Amino acid sequence: MTKLSSTRRVSILVSLLLGAFACAPVSAQSNVTVMGGVDAFAGSLKNSGDRQHTTVLGSGGMTTSWFGFKGSEDLGGGLRAEFYLTGFFQTDTGASGRFAGDNMFSRDANVALAGNFGRIQVGRASAPSFLPNILFNPFGDSFTFSPLVLHSYVPTGQFGARTWASTNAGDSGWSNHVVYTTPGWNGLRASVHYQAGEKAGDSDKNNVAISALYSKDKLALSAFVHRVRDSNPNPGGPIIDATRAPVNYASLDEQRAWFLGASYDFKVIKLYGTWQRTVNEAAGVEGLRDRTASAGFAIPAGPGAILFDVADTRRSGTVFGAQRSRRTASLGYDYRLSKRTDLYSVAMGDRITGLPTAMSYGLGVRHSF
Repeated sequence: MTKLSSTRRVSILVSLLLGAFACAPVSAQSNVTVMGGVDAFAGSLKNSGDRQHTTVLGSGGMTTSWFGFKGSEDLGGGLRAEFYLTGFFQTDTGASGRFAGDNMFSRDANVALAGNFGRIQVGRASAPSFLPNILFNPFGDSFTFSPLVLHSYVPTGQFGARTWASTNAGDSGWSNHVVYTTPGWNGLRASVHYQAGEKAGDSDKNNVAISALYSKDKLALSAFVHRVRDSNPNPGGPIIDATRAPVNYASLDEQRAWFLGASYDFKVIKLYGTWQRTVNEAAGVEGLRDRTASAGFAIPAGPGAILFDVADTRRSGTVFGAQRSRRTASLGYDYRLSKRTDLYSVAMGDRITGLPTAMSYGLGVRHSF
């Protein structure tokens, strides 16, 4: 009898198992996809109000590094079951999450049913403000160099001494989130969002929103309105962040926001523009108002594109005191090595009223899978 090596025996066993699965009957077609993105950059970072520059070998210069799974199953009759499980990680250290204490699947953790009626999704998913913000600026979902995203979601200064709070209350994702999305009609989809606050004895502590996205040919449009009373709970934004100086943002208990975004691709240049107004209330009294506008472009140049964006926020209200403003501008070049890999370089200037202008620089690489 011929003896088989252990390696050969393993190979035969694997082949038999694969053959068995291939021959097994399938009652419904399903699939699971592994996906994600890895982003790392080297640079020097300083936002207006920061005391010093920080030299970094950082993670997520253009896209926060992430990984995860998505899947779907054909249930027949036009009905599908779908799920997303995705989470963030830090390329520079290997740590999970965007920051210490971030949940494993803070990007997505949801299940959905979809069909001719539209789509109903339950679980953690993007906030209604998130896609409009990242789709209508040329730096996309960069939490490091996109002026619009910085104004919307990223505070400056340390907890207890914020120099600026984000304009959008809450995280870029909503937990305990139910979303109904309509079927597509001539390029238009609309969604209704509800987030349960899950606060015992306080059923009014919830979030509601309506969002819409239109995309056809060269034109794209987006809008959302939201009423937020629960902050998810990410520090650095209105409603949750108790600061001693200069403002006690924790006195704010409700935010209402209105957003419009547009882009048009002329081929030789793609233009982006957004406008947003937020009103924050403290015990039913308007306490903080923000008006944010942004404009930008992407110009094809060689194998990549020149990117520029500027965001301007005017802030006022009884809680905040005298009107202040923040203006941030970024200029960069995104060089495509392939469909899934690119190199980027960005310079950014940031200024808050009464504080010096701060400059940031970065050079990085991004790969998606």
